[in-house]
Amino acid sequence: MKIHLFGASGAGVTTLGTALGAALGVLYFDSDDYLWGPSEAPFTVRRPEGERNALLAHDLAQGPHWVLGGSLVGWGPWGERQLAVLDLAVFLWLPPALRLHRLKQREHARYGDVIATDPARAAQTHAFLTWAAGYDDGSCGGSRTLANHTAWLGRFACPVLALRGDLTVAGRLAAVLAEVGRLGLR
Repeated sequence: MKIHLFGASGAGVTTLGTALGAALGVLYFDSDDYLWGPSEAPFTVRRPEGERNALLAHDLAQGPHWVLGGSLVGWGPWGERQLAVLDLAVFLWLPPALRLHRLKQREHARYGDVIATDPARAAQTHAFLTWAAGYDDGSCGGSRTLANHTAWLGRFACPVLALRGDLTVAGRLAAVLAEVGRLGLR
């Protein structure tokens, strides 16, 4: 069973992916762990495309069952080929105001007051939140937009489950597990 979860930053992909991996007893992989390289300030150094793809391909090959969270839109032909191996894709969407509120809380919980007191980190956080706010209207630039994700939904060969709105983690988990059961993926 190969499940891919994706949506805007702050939509709850990592939270659901972690819970789903635990519930199914399978590994959970987060695309951010492959997209971003190690750096003092997190999420500032992108890995080279070939290295990123090789690392993720290696980890996905570790077993026949996994959950992958995060968008592969914009990962080029390699990302497109991954669509063919999936058994289920799950798209998460939250209203923008709620998503941005959660992102602000998450950033503060992760990094503390440094995101406000250190000018460089404050600028980085502001840029990130501005980028994330542009997901729904496409003003963020780049490939991770609602329009691109919506178009991508039609490209999956596997079933797609779209979970829209402010659902609890338990509610989302139950919906995905029900779909897994309906499809006979267990």
